[in-house]
Amino acid sequence: MNKKKLVVVANFTKLPWENGNSRFPYIINQIDKEKFDVELITSSFSHGEKKQRESLKITNELDYKVTLLYELGYRKNVSLKRFASHKAFAQNVQTYLEQMEKPDIIYCAVPSLDVAEVSAKYAKANNIRFIIDIQDLWPEAFKMVFNVPIISNIIFFPMMRRANKIYSMADDIVAVSNTYADRAGLVNKNYNNKLSVFLGTDLEYFDKCKKENEIVYNDNVFRIAYIGTLGHSYNIKCVIDSIKILKEKQINNILFVVMGSGPLKYEFEKYAKENKVNVEFTGRLNYEEMVGRLVSCEIAVNPISKGAAQSIINKVGDYAAAGLPVVSTQECIEYKKLVEDYRIGYNIENQDINDLANKIEVLYKDKNLRARLGKNNRKLAEEKFDRKKTYIEIKNLIES
Repeated sequence: MNKKKLVVVANFTKLPWENGNSRFPYIINQIDKEKFDVELITSSFSHGEKKQRESLKITNELDYKVTLLYELGYRKNVSLKRFASHKAFAQNVQTYLEQMEKPDIIYCAVPSLDVAEVSAKYAKANNIRFIIDIQDLWPEAFKMVFNVPIISNIIFFPMMRRANKIYSMADDIVAVSNTYADRAGLVNKNYNNKLSVFLGTDLEYFDKCKKENEIVYNDNVFRIAYIGTLGHSYNIKCVIDSIKILKEKQINNILFVVMGSGPLKYEFEKYAKENKVNVEFTGRLNYEEMVGRLVSCEIAVNPISKGAAQSIINKVGDYAAAGLPVVSTQECIEYKKLVEDYRIGYNIENQDINDLANKIEVLYKDKNLRARLGKNNRKLAEEKFDRKKTYIEIKNLIES
């Protein structure tokens, strides 16, 4: 039987031997290798680590090909150098695609727009099935950092036009949320399939990490967890303000555990010290250690900034897997509905630090309530976030 050739293009992915919980190697592992030869094309530059990858540590365990193409790199997520880096990488992807044996399917992460655009054009020119997997909305995400009425729309109009073009060229649409899938569907009326599959996690592996890394504290400290990027899309200051309100009410044993790093880490650390709030900034942790720290907390916060474009993000899947109640300021209707329908915690009006403090206090004082909400969140994880169940839909779509 002749095998089909599947090419996965994803420049922000983690590689199988790198620390992380990346979507694309997991998808590739699900593909039937007796029917498909699979190649992952990605960047020489690690977006998460902000450095060049040292080598391709290919092991005999991999049953697919990994190709690293050179990218310049950048230090800041929002910078002209990043856009230049993506453009140069996209040119290398285009050159590589034109020289390779023509594949049957291209499965492409969006963003970046540069890479997705050259992949889309190559696919259309060569009559190749083109599937997009939308991880984030550009330029909507960048408007969080530079949001000046009218001016922002003018500046980002070319990027919006390119995004629409990419969405419209897809034969099939996959996205990490219904919100993102519907965004692409607005400009593409001719797609064959539209599929929403949350980023999720491998619950079996998560539970293994929990068993091996959970920390049992013998103290009277109430730990509030946050995991993820310390950037403009996440309002860590509002949580600090809320804990300060509770401290003024003589609730002094709260520790805010912030796991992650990002461009605003120093600013958040300074703000916590100025307000004399007990915050532990762990920095970036490996996945296994992060799970151990997360499940040792009492509740989790999802403090998305006002106007942010995020929908169903990695952290809420991990919170669900950990079985923690959630207090969320996210405005995304899709996630707010999950919070309400599954009764996993509280939706807070964005930037309302008093309500945030009140809901944290309710959970602080009621251990039984925390247990019930946490159990509901774990149920959500098992039904909506377990990759072993949900990613079968992506596998079936690709192989159909």
